[in-house]
Amino acid sequence: MAILSQSTASFSFVSTRTDSTHLTRFPCRVTFRARSPPLRPALVSSRLNSSRSPDAGGSLSPDNGGGDVAYQLHHDFSPQRRRRGSPVFVTLPVNSIGRDGRVARPKAMMFSLKALATAGVEGVVIEIWWGLVEKKKPRVYDWRGYEELVAMACKCGLKVRAVLAFHQHGTGPDDPNWMPLPLWVLDEIQKDTELAYCDRFGQRNIEYISLGCDILPVLCGRSPIQAYADFMRNFRDTFESLLGVVITGVQIGMGPGGELRYPSFSSQEPNLAWSHELGEFQCYDKYMLASLNASARNIGKREWGNGGPFGSESLMQNPEHTDFFRNDGGSWDTPYGKFFLEWYSDMLLLHGERICREAETIFRGTEVHISAKLAAIHWHYAMQSHPSELTAGYYNTSNRDGYLPIARMFSKYGFSMCCSCFEMQDAVTQKINPDGSPEGFLRQLLLVARLCDISLEGQNFSTNLDDGAFTQVLKMSKFYSDGIEKRPFSFNFVRMDKRLFESRNWDRFTRFVRQLSNGNIFRARLNSVREVRLKTTPVVAAVGLLYHLYQHS
Repeated sequence: MAILSQSTASFSFVSTRTDSTHLTRFPCRVTFRARSPPLRPALVSSRLNSSRSPDAGGSLSPDNGGGDVAYQLHHDFSPQRRRRGSPVFVTLPVNSIGRDGRVARPKAMMFSLKALATAGVEGVVIEIWWGLVEKKKPRVYDWRGYEELVAMACKCGLKVRAVLAFHQHGTGPDDPNWMPLPLWVLDEIQKDTELAYCDRFGQRNIEYISLGCDILPVLCGRSPIQAYADFMRNFRDTFESLLGVVITGVQIGMGPGGELRYPSFSSQEPNLAWSHELGEFQCYDKYMLASLNASARNIGKREWGNGGPFGSESLMQNPEHTDFFRNDGGSWDTPYGKFFLEWYSDMLLLHGERICREAETIFRGTEVHISAKLAAIHWHYAMQSHPSELTAGYYNTSNRDGYLPIARMFSKYGFSMCCSCFEMQDAVTQKINPDGSPEGFLRQLLLVARLCDISLEGQNFSTNLDDGAFTQVLKMSKFYSDGIEKRPFSFNFVRMDKRLFESRNWDRFTRFVRQLSNGNIFRARLNSVREVRLKTTPVVAAVGLLYHLYQHS
């Protein structure tokens, strides 16, 4: 269904989920409408098991006789819910929506969602790919697959966090997780390759459109910022009745990997957690060079505006052997180095602010929590110059806090902040890379989040989590949220796959969910439309079997 008119496509269903801390079952009725007028309270209604008939009323409000459950469904972070601990969300597979725009393997997906609900997770994270929804033509949007997937999640009693992904994912068309940019965007990049980021070697990167042309009409008469805003606005209009009720969070993609950064390193590197890459400055497309040149002229240093720093050497070189990054006497700490790094990081900050401003305006009044993600670049954190952070656009060194300006920006626009590597430990990392410090990096980020009073979404960096890794997540989450005033914290587990449902991994995961929820185990009794009660073990066994069959089909 390409959404271009006021036509309405709707469907509805009833789902039930029981929480052992509130022994009341509530069905959730959902109707999707495309480009419908604002309807609040939403078309999502909650009717409690009581002597009242369904016709006696069931819209979500604290005054309709529905009690705490209805009120808490509408207001996601009520005081009662906060006391239960930190909610856990699970990120669904990248290819949950197939290239045909429909839910891939719907039977396995439904079993999987039911299993997650029995484990007590709060909801799921769904990546909504620009390249799938606005695939063929500008302003022609097809949300059908995502409408189906959100409906399935709600049917299982799960909430949804939507990630609006404006970047490419995967290594190429042969990658089963390949998600390119929209075809019409790729056509524009082919006409003007300067729309893609470029390093000093002339290598182009099309993971994300260069922020140098943010406000230029380079995409069929629209600027990239306008294209992102139009996408956000159409998402809001399509899912309006669910925002703040079922869809409780929206994360806005701001760069490669969905993160606010430059594509200085490959997001698809298999061993990125143990990387030693310095990265490359991405400032050589004509739009970035024009901005750099203008900034240099403004301070009377035209010679500083011809490109990135000399002496950064090769991508994998020891930074101590480079003229720019070395600790003692490196040009990163000279007037030229400070000029360049301030310009480079300010351009990234300006890009983030432009998107934050649009998103805050678009989602104002919807009661969804909006957020953005920062990259966890920790592999040179112990060095004075933090080289891999610098090339990514974070001007964070031993004598400068590069994350505080970003946190202040998020706070200004009411954004939460998402970051990964919560499971990583210095003791393990430094055996492989002595310059790395994931814990040091994360502590700095958590401190600026507390200072700016912004909510935090934690995430794991790697997918192979053992008991020690889960324990580390609990430790770092307490570092942020513990105190006189408990700060809102939630965790996005990345990601659901066949391995999660293997017996040993599943036991670890469900135990972790209970622990992060401060011991409040709510083994949801899921009931299908026919009131068939499902138990955890059979559901998990079925999911494991389905994934095994699909994997080898």
